[in-house]
Amino acid sequence: MDNYKLNDIVEMKKQHPCRKSVYWQIIRMGVDIKIKCLGCGAVVMLERPYFERRLKKILTAQEQENLDVL
Repeated sequence: MDNYKLNDIVEMKKQHPCRKSVYWQIIRMGVDIKIKCLGCGAVVMLERPYFERRLKKILTAQEQENLDVL
């Protein structure tokens, strides 16, 4: 699943403990992927295979706009 890119908003399978947010923004890509929680701003670096196993879906532009409204 390599169809994600820098600054995409992704939905992960498990919630982050901050405010139960499942939405993250990709802020760095390489061998590792660095993502930022959209609930609290926490930054986490994951190995690419680990990230891909936990990725649920990549939000489309329309879904991202709806997320901003909430």
